[in-house]
Amino acid sequence: EVHMVESGGGVVQPGGSLKLSCVVSGFTWNWLHWVRKAPGKRLEWVGEIFRDASTNIADTVKGRFTITTDKTKNMIYLQMDNLASEDAALYSCAKGCSRGSSVRCDYMGQGTQVIVSS
Repeated sequence: EVHMVESGGGVVQPGGSLKLSCVVSGFTWNWLHWVRKAPGKRLEWVGEIFRDASTNIADTVKGRFTITTDKTKNMIYLQMDNLASEDAALYSCAKGCSRGSSVRCDYMGQGTQVIVSS
């Protein structure tokens, strides 16, 4: 059974940093994503990581967000630096995402909430 569980969210001041974690179980992954959902907004693709640890990051967060993995622990991470109010959202790790006119994923974890507030 596929299981993806995120952690690490919380409240951070503008300009601060957070590192989110996602532990994966029930399948061998080759390609995973981070997505986010803010109230009143569409699901937004944040970035992706392949098993060789190569990544692609959305232009909106490029230079501030980094995705890494620890395959020995079956985990991926999202390092978020210089956070801004527009980064506040529910962040989920996901598999099987397509990025057309709207983002759709085969499976998403429950998510971890990020709040950016002074």
